[in-house]
Amino acid sequence: FLLANTSDFDVDTDALPFEELFEIDRYALARAAQFQAEILAHYKVYEFHPVVAKLQVYCSEDLGAFYLDVLKDRLYTTAPGSRARRSAQTALWHITQAMLRWMAPFLSFTAEEAWKLVGTSESIFMETYSTLEAGSDALLAKWARLCEIRNVANKQIEAVRAEGVLGSSLQANLRVIAAPEDHALLASLGDDLKFIFIASVVELAAGDQLAVEVL
Repeated sequence: FLLANTSDFDVDTDALPFEELFEIDRYALARAAQFQAEILAHYKVYEFHPVVAKLQVYCSEDLGAFYLDVLKDRLYTTAPGSRARRSAQTALWHITQAMLRWMAPFLSFTAEEAWKLVGTSESIFMETYSTLEAGSDALLAKWARLCEIRNVANKQIEAVRAEGVLGSSLQANLRVIAAPEDHALLASLGDDLKFIFIASVVELAAGDQLAVEVL
């Protein structure tokens, strides 16, 4: 997915500065930087097994179940050179470059093969680890909570889907009832809220505790 969606991306001409990226793309890079710091601590003391385990979780949960899932519509439907698509590609390019370095010590042949497509040197083993924008603690905390709320919504969508009423989540209209702090977080996304939940419509309502209704 990463290689395919950066195949028409030239970092020298197409990349956007960190501050011009969409907020979710800034979060993805900040989360990658946070993850990199964690696994480099393991590498420094030659702990390979925790890196393998944590990289699997990062790929399946942070990327597959959240970020890449949310990105699909934007990558596939916006204009090739638009800010929306270039913002996503900028984040994906940096994550790809970082990930190949993370996996190189134990997925050496895979990393080297991919490096032949996206690398800028003779071998990935000539490289050092990427420098990633760390973002702010507030950004990381905000999106960690948004991910938790999205998980609650997904469970509700799955329950309705199991009843045979619903196919894709895009067939759903959501009504999210949230306490003031969560309400403010969700409201800050504006029209992008429906993209985060991958739903057709998301209606936001104030309440005492978090609840999601699927229609």
